Parts: sequence; C-alpha cells; structure tokens
Amino acid sequence: MKKQNIIYGSIAAVVIAVILYFALRPSGPVAPTGGEETATEEAPAESAIKEVELNAAQYNAAGVAMGTFTQKNLSDVVNANGYTRLPPQNQADISVHMPGIVQTIKVIEGEFVKKGEVMATIESPEFAKLQEAYLTSKSNLEFLTLEYKRQTTLDEENVNSKKVYQRTKSDYEIEKARYHSLQKQLAILNLGSSIDASSTMLVVAPISGYVTTVNIKIGSNAEVGKPLFTVVDNSKLHVDLLVYEKDLQKVKPGQNIRFVLTNQDNTEITGKVFNVSKAFENETKSVAVHADINNKGQALIPGMYVNALIDVGIKSVPALPVDAVVRADGREFIFVLEEGHKEKAGHEEGKTFHFQRIEVKSGTAQLGYVQVTILQRTSGNAKIVLKGAYYLQSHLLKSDGGGGHEH
Repeated sequence: MKKQNIIYGSIAAVVIAVILYFALRPSGPVAPTGGEETATEEAPAESAIKEVELNAAQYNAAGVAMGTFTQKNLSDVVNANGYTRLPPQNQADISVHMPGIVQTIKVIEGEFVKKGEVMATIESPEFAKLQEAYLTSKSNLEFLTLEYKRQTTLDEENVNSKKVYQRTKSDYEIEKARYHSLQKQLAILNLGSSIDASSTMLVVAPISGYVTTVNIKIGSNAEVGKPLFTVVDNSKLHVDLLVYEKDLQKVKPGQNIRFVLTNQDNTEITGKVFNVSKAFENETKSVAVHADINNKGQALIPGMYVNALIDVGIKSVPALPVDAVVRADGREFIFVLEEGHKEKAGHEEGKTFHFQRIEVKSGTAQLGYVQVTILQRTSGNAKIVLKGAYYLQSHLLKSDGGGGHEH
C-alpha cells in the first residue's frame, strides 16, 4: 500500500509541473537572439522628399523652365463661353451707286488698306454724262448769279418789273439746287469735277482695315447693292460672352475677364466688361456680356470661340501652371532647385543640377493654372520647375527603382 501511494504522488507531481509550464509560457513569439529585428516589426514610412540629379545634357533635353508662384484669381469667378466679335462700325461692304464695268483691281484678299485708298476702278459712259451735267450746271449758275444780282439792283431802284425779278430769282435758285445736287453725286461716286469729263470712277476704302473678300474680277459687272469688297478693322475687336441667369447678378461693367487660346501657346488674354445686355439672347436664359480686349497684339480674328473667366471677386491665391504639378502614388508633388545649385543660361560640361521633390496639395484649376499649397517646408525664394516636371518624375522612377536618393 505504501508503494502505491508513492506512485500516485509521482504522477500528481508530473501533472502539476506540466500545468505550471503551460500557464507560465509567454503568449507571443520569442524574440530571436543576437539583436535581430522581429519579423513583424513595421517598416518606417517612405519619405516624400526625394532628390533628382541631372547632368547638363539631361537638363537641356528636359527643357526645364524655372519660376515661382503667381497670384491668380481662381476662386471668385464666373465661367462663360462666347466669341470674338467686331462692332458693325468696324466692318464695311464696298459697293457702287451706279453700275459699270470693272476696269482695274488694286488689292487682294488679306491686304491692309487705309481709309480713302483706291481699291478698284469702274468704267461707264454714265459717269461722263454726270460730269457733263455738272459742268453745264456750274456754267449756268455763274451766269444766273450775275443776272440775279443785276435784277436785284434794278428791283431796288424800281427800274424793272417785279415779274422779271421773280423769274430771275427762281431760275437762280433752281440752278443752284441742281448744281449742289450734282456736286454731291460726284463726291459720292468719287468722280472728279475738273473740266475734262472722265468715264472712270474710283472705288475707295471707307475704313482702314484688312480686305477679307474680293467678289469681282476684271471685266465683270459692278452692280448696285452687290458688295465688291469686304474690309474689317480688327483693332476694335471685343468679346461677347453668354452668362446664364443664375450668375447674372454677379456680373457688372468694369470687371476683368481672362481667356486663353489653346492653339496659341495658351497665352492668357485679358479684358474688361464694358456692357451687360438687358435682354436674353435668342430665347435662351443667357445674356450677352460685352468686354474689351486689353492685349490686342494677339492674332485674333472675329468668330473665335473662347472659354473665359469673369473675375467677380478680389480674392487671389498662389498658383502654378498645371504642368508643374505631378502625381505619383496618389499624392501630388512639385520639384524645386536645391539651394546652392543655381540655374544659369549656359551649362558647362560636367555640371549637375539637383532637384527636390516636394509634396503639395492642389486646389482650383482654371485656364492652365492650379492653386497649390506646399505641405513641406521649403525656402521662401525656392525656384520651382514650371516646365519639365514630368521629365524629372520619369527620371526619378528610373533611378534606383523609383527611389532616387532620399534626404
């Protein structure tokens, strides 16, 4: 019996030892010895600041353009579409008042003409008859003027009858009216009033501008009411924008407008509203807003489609060209030239250029510019890559498997 108790006691001790072993054992994995990191340790977050290095050849190939922020009114604006237009007083159709045959043509389409410049000559025997009638009337008027003065003197002295005086006065007034009428007709037809009558009429430009159409040729008939030429003066070109009813109360004369021409290097063109129409256009809920153009050196012609912004507020924000901002891994970045690496006009062989990639946040984008807020500390006078940023980003992806080298 004693031996049996000893066996039971040994078994109980083993069971207790096993229970204590599992109860005191750590729940997590045991750290490896030798100072090695655990397999579950979290890797540090990747830094957003990366550096790109270009040599002189790469720099030139990238076409990098440097600059800084520009203050743009990108918030308080009204979007509007429209066209470039000319007022009617800056367009002219040139026609004739009497029919004739085209004798000469002195201009071609696209040519600039000054007001009063001869554009063509028209020939007709009717022109010579009109000049003949004018010269005859002029001679008659000279005679009747002298006779009227003589009869006036005789009438004052009661030497002649009233009937003769009244007839002379009537003849004088009729011939005077006829003379002035013929004189005006000759002026309208650009016919001379010299002694030698001519059958040729000059067609002259009524305004200065560019010839857009020529509707005649040598020997063709010049008919009354049918334009021979069209001339436009683009110096008075303005913009007509259509603004919808919901935005109408925001638009007022004196506000600035901005628009770009996509086929002309996205150059921004500015103007100013000078008139807001008081009626809807063509049964639509839009009203025409007329604006003058400030920088008229651009190659603008009537009928160009424009997408414009009307500045209805005074709030401006720092902005960069949209091409200056690149996107990668769901974030946005710009590139700045590192301090101590100044951009120069000439780049000697072996010179390198270092750029840092800085994380930013973009906002409103309009007319090729985007509002940008920098999320990392940079120098206040940092030179920003405005053009060529995508080249730098692609170069960054190629170097070190997309890593560049970090700071």
